[in-house]
Amino acid sequence: MPDQTVTRAPEASTSSPRTGARDPGARAERALRRRRLLSGRGAIMVWALLATLLVCALTVPRFASVQTTGFLLLDAIPILMIAMPMALVVITGEIDLSVASTAGLTSATMGVLWAAGWGIPEIFVVCVLIGVVCGALNGALVTTIGLPSLAVTIGTLALYRGLALVVIGDNAVANFPPGLTSFFTSKIGGTGIPTVMIGVVVVILFFGVLLHFSSFGRALPAIGFSKEAASFVGVHVGRAKFWMFVSTGVVSALVGIYWTLRYSSARSDNATGIELAVIAAVLLGGVSIFGGRGSIPGVVAGVLIISSISYALRLGGISDVVLNVVTGLLLVGSVVTPSLISVVRDKTRARRAARAVLARSAGHA
Repeated sequence: MPDQTVTRAPEASTSSPRTGARDPGARAERALRRRRLLSGRGAIMVWALLATLLVCALTVPRFASVQTTGFLLLDAIPILMIAMPMALVVITGEIDLSVASTAGLTSATMGVLWAAGWGIPEIFVVCVLIGVVCGALNGALVTTIGLPSLAVTIGTLALYRGLALVVIGDNAVANFPPGLTSFFTSKIGGTGIPTVMIGVVVVILFFGVLLHFSSFGRALPAIGFSKEAASFVGVHVGRAKFWMFVSTGVVSALVGIYWTLRYSSARSDNATGIELAVIAAVLLGGVSIFGGRGSIPGVVAGVLIISSISYALRLGGISDVVLNVVTGLLLVGSVVTPSLISVVRDKTRARRAARAVLARSAGHA
């Protein structure tokens, strides 16, 4: 027994300094995370969203109302949902331009199956499977064959939209169950918040946890920075990109279902053009067009900024042409601004380094 006491005492005395040595490092790491959370691009976009809402509320009549909240969110839901997997795709250095066409194909199929007497649950399953197939085709062409995602998804954008036209033609199916269509436009109490936002929040949380709190998500920025380096450290680059394209297909199919039931109309041209707004929101939200960087909170803020500006302009009687111009300007600005900031930072660092070299040379002289 005395021997055991003697041997344990040194362990206790050596472990406490180690714990004390670890504590400052842990505190410093937590402080660094807090600073990044409060001063990163995502936090900046959240502050920009609050400023946008304040300016719109003060300058646009009827913007600060419950009705505005409801209609604004109903319009933002398709962009918000697709932007979640799109952010992850762009972070890996790829892009998917076929999302709107996938939603249109889903809507057309939904209308044809409903007209043929299918039940709603079976239709929903088929629509999700269509999204899986569309996303898997994109993913296989990019990861297995090695084609550029831009070229692939431009091609499938036309392919899926053409298939939608083949499926339903120029017809429109509009006799969906009234209870179902009213649910997709209903609000939570007197808040003006659409009921379907509950499902949208689930989608946001899923992709947020996936990107920021899972080993799979933490590997995605590494793929965007350098897929060779990511492969070297054991990341399955092709598999990760494939499943990201599948996720955009599935969420686009859900958007097709939402679009059809919200407007109670299944058409081949449903959701046409929303891919531009999705990409603009993703890039505005801080996701780098070159891959390797981005956050889900920033993307959510980017979507809501674009939706708020668009709805405010619409309340002001501005035409849709101007809305498209504004979206295009935001898209260009979100791409150009980070590059300009990077150039300015590099030049500033180069000047400082040159001054330091000159100062050392003068000191030695």
